[in-house]
Amino acid sequence: MAEAVVGVLLGKLSVALMNEAATYASSIICKESSELKALFGEIRKAEGELEIMKAYLHDSEKLKDTNEIAGIFVNKIRDLAFRIEDVVDEFAYKIEDNKQEGFRAKMKKMLKNGKTWRRLALELRDINCKLEDAAKRKDLYAMPGMERGARDCDHHARTTNQTSCFARDEDLVGIQDNAEKLKRWLVGDFEERYKIATVWGMGGVGKTSLVDYVYRIVKVEFDAAAWITVSKSYKVEELLRKVAREFGITIDVSNMELRSLVEVIRSHLKGKRYILVLDDIWEKDLWINKIMDVFPTNWVSRFVFTSRKYEVASLATRNCAVKLDPMGENHSWKLFCRLAFRNNDEKSCPIELHDLAMKFLRKCEGLPIAIACIGRLLSCKPSTLTEWNNVYEELELQSTNNVIPGVDTILKVSLEDLPYELKNCFLHCAIFPEDCLLKRKRLIRHWITAGFIKKKESKTLEEVAEGCLNELVNRSLLQVVKKNEFGRVKCCRMHDIIHHLALEKAKEECFGKVYEGPETFSVDSTRRLSIQSTNIEPLCQSGVTHLRAIHAFTSDVDIDLLRPIFMSSHLLSTLDLQGTKIKMLPNEVFNLFNLRFLGLRYTEIEILPKALGRLKNLEVLDALFTPLLSLPEEVVKLQRLWFLYACTLHKERTLQRYGGIKVPRTIRNLTGLHAMETIEATLETLCDVASLTELRAFSVCDVKSEHSLNLCRAIMNMSHLVHLSIAALDENQVLPLEALCLPGTLSKLVLQGWLEKKRMPRILSSWLHLNNLSKLSLIFSKLDEDSFSSLKVLGGLCYLELVKAYDGKKLFFSALSFPRLRRLAIWSAQQLNRVEIEEGALESLEELMFTDCPELNCLPYGIEFLKDLEELRLEDTAEELIEKLRQESRGHQDNEELVKISHIRKVVIILSEKNIRERIR
Repeated sequence: MAEAVVGVLLGKLSVALMNEAATYASSIICKESSELKALFGEIRKAEGELEIMKAYLHDSEKLKDTNEIAGIFVNKIRDLAFRIEDVVDEFAYKIEDNKQEGFRAKMKKMLKNGKTWRRLALELRDINCKLEDAAKRKDLYAMPGMERGARDCDHHARTTNQTSCFARDEDLVGIQDNAEKLKRWLVGDFEERYKIATVWGMGGVGKTSLVDYVYRIVKVEFDAAAWITVSKSYKVEELLRKVAREFGITIDVSNMELRSLVEVIRSHLKGKRYILVLDDIWEKDLWINKIMDVFPTNWVSRFVFTSRKYEVASLATRNCAVKLDPMGENHSWKLFCRLAFRNNDEKSCPIELHDLAMKFLRKCEGLPIAIACIGRLLSCKPSTLTEWNNVYEELELQSTNNVIPGVDTILKVSLEDLPYELKNCFLHCAIFPEDCLLKRKRLIRHWITAGFIKKKESKTLEEVAEGCLNELVNRSLLQVVKKNEFGRVKCCRMHDIIHHLALEKAKEECFGKVYEGPETFSVDSTRRLSIQSTNIEPLCQSGVTHLRAIHAFTSDVDIDLLRPIFMSSHLLSTLDLQGTKIKMLPNEVFNLFNLRFLGLRYTEIEILPKALGRLKNLEVLDALFTPLLSLPEEVVKLQRLWFLYACTLHKERTLQRYGGIKVPRTIRNLTGLHAMETIEATLETLCDVASLTELRAFSVCDVKSEHSLNLCRAIMNMSHLVHLSIAALDENQVLPLEALCLPGTLSKLVLQGWLEKKRMPRILSSWLHLNNLSKLSLIFSKLDEDSFSSLKVLGGLCYLELVKAYDGKKLFFSALSFPRLRRLAIWSAQQLNRVEIEEGALESLEELMFTDCPELNCLPYGIEFLKDLEELRLEDTAEELIEKLRQESRGHQDNEELVKISHIRKVVIILSEKNIRERIR
């Protein structure tokens, strides 16, 4: 990943050079200015050399595994880039350190700075000489076999794909449903003349095997059929030559130009019914801009594309795309037994090998290619416990270097295809523990503060970072676990096999390492450390100096033992201690002037000292859900702060589980803040936050009636606001919203407190311009049937949540109300006993949930009209209703209630008092 290292470094060099004039201006000693000039000259030279080198690295990195010379060259450049980064970061560190001092101390330091600048310039000069030497030698490095290595590497990748992905029929398990879909799309209706089907998913998941199976069956239905495996380094002419040959064109097309090739193919296919499979497409552009026009749409034609990327899958004709996920446990076991015991007539696992077989299987995580590799390996061994144990022990050893033999090469193709911006983001995911849920917001903040994300056009850094996350998902390198109410990724995970590969690559490239104990652990020059063990004393004695990030994933980590690391790694930029039991930060942390990210969420931190103000480069301070009650005055010194998250847990309060923190009056000077959650409302504080006009997310609690004017003025100034949460002091406090003018950018609104019925029409009439408002959460609102009906004006809502917010007995949805609503959740409606839905209401609803509604004794009238409803959840409603629905499990099929919900895919009933929790559909 030398290219990725250089890419981030170039960003740092650019920032340093942009600040050159300001740095000269702050230097009032001629000698210091002279030394600075020499240093900036070397920085500029390094930037120019690395710009050229970066382009070369893109190609040479792909050859590392097949060309030793290329590997040596890439590693050399990476190490030099790390040395340059150390120089640049130390320079920035010294500049910031000077700004902390008074005039006299600053003068003394300036006298010393000349020596520092000279030392850094000399070090950079030495590095630049080595870079120049490497540049001169790169052609020599390439001569012995670089070009041949590239061909060999590409051939090896293609050969691996082709030989390992085309499975025998005996290897095909659990594909019937998808196979039937494909067959139906391809040959079910030839009245539709032109159709594209796509199959996509992560590498090794069985895309090619599925399509190959179907292709062999359906191709007899066509007059012409062709299968083309697309290499990443394709040329259009060569691709079309392959198409011509596969379609059986007898004319020699070896030297034919593009226009002639197109004419020959069109002439051959004219009047024919044909099918073309393009296997392993890597870019949408191949089809849209390069070969689509070769195949006119007025002929009976079928196209099948396989890809690891969603953008390619999106080319499919409507409803003709298949997303392949890893296999479930049953299918995985069936495939494993078929392969591991293929020499056994019964193809079954002996009892004595069952537990060990399951251990093998767990390593595969449902990935067919991994199951096939291990299964075939075991089939060559005697089926004895001793032999299998030997294989497992060997596999454990190899997994630290080679994931699973035969699988890593396939997965590396996906990794090599990543642009350098994505490579850093991808490798960063590997520092999380295996099977850890990766939260979108946490990843995005890490990536931004690490310098992986560069602003593009009119997009914010957060938007660019989310695009990177989506791209990793689309490339099947991350798997979506949950999406939010807006359809955005909320959390994801990395497949275990991919995690192993990424972690090995991270170690190899000195990107990061996982510390799981002192055994055979060496920090070396790694830049990021993931602590996953409580026994960190040996680690802290290892003399770490190059660290840029520490992530602690063990709750009992002793923060005091890390003091030596904080002292030696003074250029640390990320310190994430989320979930640890620390109560106080060591003083050494506040000397980390390079720190960009400080993660204290779910810790036991009770106080942040005045020394917090020394962290002048801090961009993210995350102290949500801690005992923290206030921020020090010195927080105003954090002028680069973008995200400020802090709230205190309140166990005794009934209105909300957390409370806001007290912020100083100087908070008004942090005008660059994009997010601030959650502050305690006072007249003064609300007046101050009116200056924070760049806020995208704002949360305030303990709001009283007398705060109305200041609150409204503050929010009126927040023209970029997307998320807003307002909580009253208690449940009997009326939320002062009449004069509130919400910005049109708002998409998520949370209101906790009493919404007076007489004021509701006026409040809602002022919300009619909120075309982007998609989610509304109301808590303790005291709504009744009349006041609830006034919410219908919010026709764009996708998510509506009422928590202890509805006091009426009847809930009525009139025709055409809430046309876009996809999720409706009603919590703790104690008097609700009847829900009516007119035909035409809630026409987009997918999920309906009632929780703690003890008087609700029947299903909503009109629920049968909700044709798109996929899930119904009834938790602690009237026992009578729960028992009615349980009849299905007792064999009573004539229940009228069950007929109403027969179209719903998932129905869950829960009755906590009787410990009933069942899925009846």
